[in-house]
Amino acid sequence: MPKDIGVAVIGAGMAGKAHAAAFRTASTLYNPVLPPVRLVSIGDVNPEFGSIAAQRFGYERNDTSWQAIAEAEDIDVVSVVIANSLHREVVEGLLAAGKHVLCEKPLSDTLDDARAMAEAARNASSIARIGFTFRRTPGIAYIRDLIRNGTLGKVLHFSGRYWTDYGFSPDAPMSWRYKGGPGSGALADVGSHLTYVAEFLCGDIRSISGGRFSTAIGKRPLPLGAVMGHDHAAVIDVFEAVENDDYAAFSAEFDHGSGGFEVSRVAAGHANSLIFEVFCENGAARFDQRRPAEVELFLNSGPSAENGYRQVILGPEHPYLAGGLAMDAPSVGFGQNDAFGYQARAFLEEVAGLDEATSLPRCATFDEGVHNMELLAAVAESALGSGKKVTL
Repeated sequence: MPKDIGVAVIGAGMAGKAHAAAFRTASTLYNPVLPPVRLVSIGDVNPEFGSIAAQRFGYERNDTSWQAIAEAEDIDVVSVVIANSLHREVVEGLLAAGKHVLCEKPLSDTLDDARAMAEAARNASSIARIGFTFRRTPGIAYIRDLIRNGTLGKVLHFSGRYWTDYGFSPDAPMSWRYKGGPGSGALADVGSHLTYVAEFLCGDIRSISGGRFSTAIGKRPLPLGAVMGHDHAAVIDVFEAVENDDYAAFSAEFDHGSGGFEVSRVAAGHANSLIFEVFCENGAARFDQRRPAEVELFLNSGPSAENGYRQVILGPEHPYLAGGLAMDAPSVGFGQNDAFGYQARAFLEEVAGLDEATSLPRCATFDEGVHNMELLAAVAESALGSGKKVTL
């Protein structure tokens, strides 16, 4: 076990701040078995954003280049939370420097780059993982347990949507999120989450069909200055064309059962609505990210006249919560930020060399990240082929 672990986060935007806060929290979760965690640097090309984030979350400094973080001898672990198109260069450079890397999803903006990153990870002396954060959501993990232990039993049908509205206004400023090839828009941004959640519950997707893309807003104004995350900052009277999808839909076949998927960044009124139902041989379960401290569960037992969905309030008997919250009593409540804490803790446990059998489930590998991108590529292929079936 290392005597301590120095941490940096590259990217001071919305998700970058979630990673920064998570590393600050990670050592306070569960038993105190981690070595001391040093919060060293927030890296961002915008020095103002980086400096503010470093001060806010208690990091020692901010850097304005990933190279400075790669060269720093006091940094061991780095989260990469920047534009997808920048992932490959930064991640490969960090791995070459011997840093342990936790990369945000999707792994990259192209499948070729993602595969190259996975190859670099296999040849690295350090650990490389991708953050599939919703795997850490207690309600989703609990539903998976109910499927696997036979309570719900074999999956018959999955129905999921991830609706967001950060792009529904035509005045939302142009950013990297609106640039790229087919499938690099809403599908890559939130569809990547929905697909790995579906596989987490239902097993591997074997084929994709019925792919459809739509770009509802064809051009966007350029921002007046720097933009962080999904901020609706001031804009100028110059527009650029949107290159990718505002909306995507598709169907999938698993080894057992099928599923329907729908994602959007122009769904007004839905800031962050990851919602799914999974239907199984013994019943069904429903999850809504807007109410993360509960799930709805239907078990086919008793008279049909009295049967139906019931609310299950999550608490210390469910995954992650006992010891994972400072006050881990029933009905305390929690949210998406807590899942980033569990993710950071799991990554630090692996870096520290703690026994996997007594640790949180490991973070996903880069090979799993490549698989996730292969699914997105299959959706794009189906959409460009008028909904044709694509076998994986």
